[in-house]
Amino acid sequence: MFGINYYKADASTYVLKSVNGTVRKQGKGLSFFYNAVNTSIAAVPVNVQEAPFIFNLQTADFQSITVQGQLSYQVADPVKMAEMLNFTLKKDNSAWASEDPLKLADRVIRTVGAVIQNRVENTLLRDALRLSQELAGSLRERFRTDAAFTAIGITLLDITIGAIKPTPETARALEAEAREAILQQADDAVYSRRKSAVEQERMIRETELQTELSVQQKEQEIAESRIANERTLLRATTATERERLQASIEAETQRTSLVELEVANSRQQSDAEAYAIAARMNAFKQLPVDNLKAMAMANMQPEQLMAMAFESLAQNAGKIGELNISPDLFGQALKKAVRT
Repeated sequence: MFGINYYKADASTYVLKSVNGTVRKQGKGLSFFYNAVNTSIAAVPVNVQEAPFIFNLQTADFQSITVQGQLSYQVADPVKMAEMLNFTLKKDNSAWASEDPLKLADRVIRTVGAVIQNRVENTLLRDALRLSQELAGSLRERFRTDAAFTAIGITLLDITIGAIKPTPETARALEAEAREAILQQADDAVYSRRKSAVEQERMIRETELQTELSVQQKEQEIAESRIANERTLLRATTATERERLQASIEAETQRTSLVELEVANSRQQSDAEAYAIAARMNAFKQLPVDNLKAMAMANMQPEQLMAMAFESLAQNAGKIGELNISPDLFGQALKKAVRT
């Protein structure tokens, strides 16, 4: 009524009340009466704004990728914002009179898209898929130094690159290549493990062979020492045997000489005895038989004489008529024979 209206802003809206082009009141969460004929109200939201984005870009090797993320920004200087963009409300305070406030998020996103596109277009696909942190850092630096954002009073609070994805076909190709690389790495790991096992086995075998070689060398040294000792003992034994053999030969030679000397002596003695016997036999040949008998009977025993007597009787038995021999004669002879 009479053109007098009432306006009340919330705590997250910065309000600038202008009368005839002059700012009369400004601040957050203001409430006041105003004359709609000569008063304009600019309402600038100062709360944190969330702006998701998604860009379809092309890498330096002509591969399509999708960059998806979200940024958070805030109007740090609402006065500058109101000067650069039109945040004036309609007469009924139901909405903004222009589309500038609605295009603010688009302007920020376009700036983000330009930075991301400039970076991705100069990067190969494999490197572009790993640009999340680098892109976020570049955007923070761009918002901090960009004159356009500083002029309108916007401050970037946070930016997140949620995903950088290639096309499904490219993703499958990369997955296949990565899978093959992983399988190759697994094969290399198996090969390395087998190679390591073979190397360990070889080292163990070499150690065993070295141990066996050391044992064989030690045994060879022991055998050579034993052989040397045996050779020394053999030489000593051979020298002793040689001396013993030489002594035996000398003893045998001496024994042979003694035997020959003894044989010569025996021969001389036999020759002497034979000569003596031959001389006696010649002497006996010259003696009469009766004398020889007498000499033989001179040394005989009575029994021998008796035997010779009976022998003579037996030879002259044809000339004897009758002969009586008493038993006593034979009894005495038998007694003497038993005693002997």
